[in-house]
Amino acid sequence: MARQGQGDGGRGARPWAAAAAASTAFLVEVVVEAIAEQAPAQYRAASLRSRGPILGLLAIGGLLGAALALAVPAEVSSWGFVIYIAVTIIDVLAGPGFLRSADAAHEDVSRPAIPTRLGAPIGAIASFLGVGGSVMTVPLLRRAGLPMGQAAALANPLTLAIGTPAAVVFLAARHAADLHGAVFAVGIVDLGAAAFLLAGAIPVIVVLRRRPPSIPDRVHAWFYVGLLAVVLTAMLLPLT
Repeated sequence: MARQGQGDGGRGARPWAAAAAASTAFLVEVVVEAIAEQAPAQYRAASLRSRGPILGLLAIGGLLGAALALAVPAEVSSWGFVIYIAVTIIDVLAGPGFLRSADAAHEDVSRPAIPTRLGAPIGAIASFLGVGGSVMTVPLLRRAGLPMGQAAALANPLTLAIGTPAAVVFLAARHAADLHGAVFAVGIVDLGAAAFLLAGAIPVIVVLRRRPPSIPDRVHAWFYVGLLAVVLTAMLLPLT
């Protein structure tokens, strides 16, 4: 595997650490999305009518993207992750439609927000870079007119379709000798770190599902941008 030929303590250790972190976060996201997957009935029904083909293409893309990520130097996907998140932040801030308030009552939920033909490319890019499906699908759903709460909810099954096959590939990958600091590494995923993250995240998700907070749509959108900025900062640290 090309990403492993860096050697202990070499210049590739930091990019590989970032790639391993992204893969671990990818697995955490899959578990979190599986637990949190719950859209309101009218949006779920509308999305179920036509989402089968795109889910299949997302899964195929996720599988291919993860396999490609293992075949290139760690720096490629790690810096690609950083660049994509940075571009996404600029796009949602400068582009139309994301930060404006939306009213779900006026939206046509039967209208497909993401063309089926984009399923494979979205899945491949998301898993190759390790950005997770929601980073790509939430802005698309948002610009289709959905409020943030609905966009985030409907992104869950799309993210699961991408993340499940990609996570299997990352878990089955050959272990890297320079994966320092891992609690319990399987493939290029630190299952120990993932377990700690999930231990903190799952109780919060369960509580929020029972008592969802009432967050103004615009505040929710800005909070999403803020989370992207935090992720970008965290990924830059091991690369610099």
